[in-house]
Order: sequence, then C-alpha cells, then structure tokens
Amino acid sequence: MARRPKPVPQMTVAQFDAMFPTEDACKSYLQARRWPNGIHCPRCGGDKVFAVKSMPFKWQCYQCAPGSGYRFSVIAGTIFENTNKPLKDWFRVAHLMLASKKGMSALQIQRMMGFGSYETAHSMCHKIRAALIEPEEKLGGIVEVDETFVGGKDKNKHFDKRQGTQGRVAGSKVIVIGAVKRKGNVIARVIENVKRETLEAFVRETVSERVSLLCTDEYAGYSRIQRRHRRHQVVNHSKGEHVVETVIGAIHTNTIEGFWSILKRGVVGTFHKVSKKHMPLYVAEFQFRYNNRDNADIFGTAIARC
Repeated sequence: MARRPKPVPQMTVAQFDAMFPTEDACKSYLQARRWPNGIHCPRCGGDKVFAVKSMPFKWQCYQCAPGSGYRFSVIAGTIFENTNKPLKDWFRVAHLMLASKKGMSALQIQRMMGFGSYETAHSMCHKIRAALIEPEEKLGGIVEVDETFVGGKDKNKHFDKRQGTQGRVAGSKVIVIGAVKRKGNVIARVIENVKRETLEAFVRETVSERVSLLCTDEYAGYSRIQRRHRRHQVVNHSKGEHVVETVIGAIHTNTIEGFWSILKRGVVGTFHKVSKKHMPLYVAEFQFRYNNRDNADIFGTAIARC
C-alpha cells in the first residue's frame, strides 16, 4: 500500500491571528525576515543606518545620500511599497495562497477578504506570485524531464475557435516543460514550442552534467541529449512502458507527471482559465509550493522573498 503524501506545512487560522494581531506585529515580522543579519539600506546595501526615533520602522542612510540622508521604511523596495492595503491584508492573502495545495483564485480571495474590487485581489496575487519566482539552479541525482500542454481540448471549444491541431502541437494551449529531482525540487518553465533546440536548451540550463540518471519519454526532441548526458535513459510510453528497472535506478517520469497533475488540477479546479501571458506566474507559484512542501516555515520563506 502506497504511503500517503506529507501534508503541506502551514499555519492554522488561529496561529496566524495570534502571530499577527496588529500592523506593528506584521512590520516586526517583515523586518526580521527581510534583514535577519541587521538592517541594510535598500538603495545602496549599506549597513550603517540609523533608526528614526520619532517614526517606528523607519531608518536613515547617509552612505548613499551624505548630505540629506536617504530615509526608508520596512516596506521600501518590497511588493508592499506604494500600496493602500495594510501589511496584515497582504500577509493574509499570502497565507491563503500558500495554505491551499492547488492555490486560491483571486475571486475567492476577494470574497474572503472583502475587497471592493476583483482587480485589487488579482493585482495582489500576481505580485506575490512574482515574488515567489525562485533563482536558477541545476538539478543533480536522478532527474526526470518532461513537457505538458495546459489548456482546454480542441474538441470541447466552440467550432469557430478550434484549430484542428493534433499530437505535440500546442495550438491554443500553453506548453510547460519541467525537470524534477526525485525526492527533491522541481524547475518548471513556459516555452514557445517543443522543438529539439528548445528542449535541449532547457536541459542544459537546469540539469547538471553529473546526474546519476536522466529520464525522459521517447519523444524525438530528447534523442540527442545523450551526447551531453551519458546517463540519459528513455521510458517508452507508446510501448506500454511505465517503469523500467535497471542497475542505475528505475527509469520513469512518474514524479514530474505527478507535478503536472497538481498544476493542471489547480488550473482546472481553482483558476478555471489561465492566459498564456500570466501562465509563468502561476507556474512559479506551484513550483514554490512544491519545492517547499516539507518546509515548516514556508510562509516566512515567502515573506522574505517579497
């Protein structure tokens, strides 16, 4: 019997309310997450800053402005700057997005938060998603690479919107490619096509040459990867293969397909429709949640990135 997956660690509503009862509590939390090693000027990065005694959570830097000094607050240079929403609302929205394994729509957040307009919730969600974009890395160990198409089926569309595409042609769908280290992190990205050059470029950028095993399916776009990765092995789905046991490890793409399942069910069940323009932000959100699935401080990690 397969083991149940670990739940996504997250604060409960009661824990959230106890941790952030006031706006000052939110500012103190942001300060601690943003500057764990001491306050730094967001403009020049200098650490010789002086607190403004009459204004809590504001500091003065004379390194980048020797004459008058540069005054900044705890939200300067963050996604919370130049907003009329309190930090507690921002924190609550981030908490709702991270607590839901498949995300939460802006419309649902608008209802729960009582915002006057959908645009407010939509803008806040997108800014948080942009902050969750993770830095580039290269995966090692046993890595799986696969691509998927996100969007409605051509046969289900109105007749004047059908494009008559078949096979690995995107049509009106969005192509997302991903690489995942087994029991590790995933890297996902929106791409324009599934040409060999595009797939090979993604593998070069995201997969280390020292992987112990690189698994893909039988698609011809991956056929030349073995020139760079000698450990490249293929599972042939067209022949009914799903897992091939070898001495160097099991060859399959089940892990990355599991991530595609979470992404697609989130798009279909939570967001219903995602435009190609905004798809990279949604992919970044799902990637962040997946990579921090065992992080007991996922909320703090997200706030530090904001």
